[in-house]
Amino acid sequence: MVVEDHIMFTAKHNGWKVGDKLLDVEDNGKVAHFLASVANTVNERIPGYLTGVMNVAGIMSLAGEISKKDLPNAVVTLKSPATSKKLGNLVYEEDKKLKKLLVDVAKAVLVRETLSRFARVSYPEEPLKEVKIVLPFAEDHVNFTAKHGKWIVVKRLLIDPATQPVDITRLLSSINETVTLKLPVYAGIDVGGIESWFGGFKKVKRADIPSVVEKYLHLQPSSFAPSEFEEHAKVYALRKMIETVGLPFDVPAKSLEKYLEKSP
Repeated sequence: MVVEDHIMFTAKHNGWKVGDKLLDVEDNGKVAHFLASVANTVNERIPGYLTGVMNVAGIMSLAGEISKKDLPNAVVTLKSPATSKKLGNLVYEEDKKLKKLLVDVAKAVLVRETLSRFARVSYPEEPLKEVKIVLPFAEDHVNFTAKHGKWIVVKRLLIDPATQPVDITRLLSSINETVTLKLPVYAGIDVGGIESWFGGFKKVKRADIPSVVEKYLHLQPSSFAPSEFEEHAKVYALRKMIETVGLPFDVPAKSLEKYLEKSP
């Protein structure tokens, strides 16, 4: 059977029921906007699926405390060992290796929530909120597929009573990682230019963090993206700034994969 070019996201689980499919994949702008909606959809859901392994409410409260500082000092605090220790206390795991993996995940949740108090961390598109197509599976699931030229991807999880919520988070994070790589291509964002903007910073120390933040604040997105996608470029620049100082902007799927592999 020949599969038509498309991008599709569907989900059905515990009252969450959404689905949409883009067929006009030759219009790069439409593809970028659709991918942005998918990213916003999965990132909105990720914290809720982590409540069984960490105190998400506590992480949100910690973000509120850190965001009382100005942005440079907030980023310094996010990077500090003291914050990592606090996150360790908010993770429900005694095994040291497993705890470290979950702290990596918790830090990404904390970073994104803290930064949301200062800047846009999601794209301007609305998350998917309803079902606009026939769902491909009757059972509970999360499903992302795409086919356009050489880009072919299938990320799917059929959910049953034995499925761990962390496994759902893993898939959502993996989908977000794929979108993060592909969206700038379709949106015409000069990723290399943004990376070069922060290229002068290597092995950033605590004292360097305010300078990295200042560099981000002076970036003009119009220099790196078409006007239609300037807000998307700003999100990418924020991500690059945070990665430059050695912090995660997105929940790492690999850490969750390792956690699931090693946990009893």
